[in-house]
Amino acid sequence: MSLRPFLKMHGLGNDFLLFDARTEPLSLTAQQVRALGDRRTGIGFDQMIVLEPSDTASVRVRFFNCDGSEAGACGNGSRAVAAHLGGQLSMETEGGLLSASATAGHAEVDMGAPRFDWAEVPLAYAMDTAHLPLAWDELTDPSAVSVGNPHIVFEVADAAAIPLESLGPRIETDPIFPQAINVGVAQVESPTAITLRVWERGAGLTRACGTGAVAAVAALQRRGRLSTAMPIRVAMPGGTLTVRRDASGHLHLAGPAVVAYRGEVDLEAYR
Repeated sequence: MSLRPFLKMHGLGNDFLLFDARTEPLSLTAQQVRALGDRRTGIGFDQMIVLEPSDTASVRVRFFNCDGSEAGACGNGSRAVAAHLGGQLSMETEGGLLSASATAGHAEVDMGAPRFDWAEVPLAYAMDTAHLPLAWDELTDPSAVSVGNPHIVFEVADAAAIPLESLGPRIETDPIFPQAINVGVAQVESPTAITLRVWERGAGLTRACGTGAVAAVAALQRRGRLSTAMPIRVAMPGGTLTVRRDASGHLHLAGPAVVAYRGEVDLEAYR
């Protein structure tokens, strides 16, 4: 039996299984990822993170959803990596190059500038991403944005009242979204605060979603609903993150990220 070390980390309850493959390569099948992600018979996680060597950054970071699919970006996962490695660092991801900084139990990641072009989200065909002419039951007039992965954002009067358990999977897999999509429902509390719930593509409902927080702030700032000069507090079921816009238009995601425990796993048992 060959055991592989791992970390279990979380940011506001958004939890991650982290493998460091910078010196010992790691290759897992989608079936293995799903088996490891099972919360009854595996380790359980929202996303799995694999660290690899990079020629262009401090580290290459890959993200996998618990359904076995690979994601281009993960805001809380990026903060978990920053908290684990510490200090100032750059990360090569499928969603682009990110910079981050971390102190004990807290990390901030520059998630770059949001992208609003329909082809970059992507959508199946051209439309106004500030006001999509789409609706699913009570959810209407959404915005679409890419923050390294695709998001659709609905402003609602009461985020807690939206049945994301049923609407989330319908919207996620709608043919208008060729790569599927993350679904956020945001309630504006003030020009500097929102309440947010997110159905994550490939993971379902999570207690917190970092890219979802960034996407919601980007979409609502674009509509003039939130301040662009002040940091925005994003309250989610697992706790609160902060998103701030810098002078270049980049959005920075900040909040806690901690190690829950360390362990070893026999990966052969999950084939």
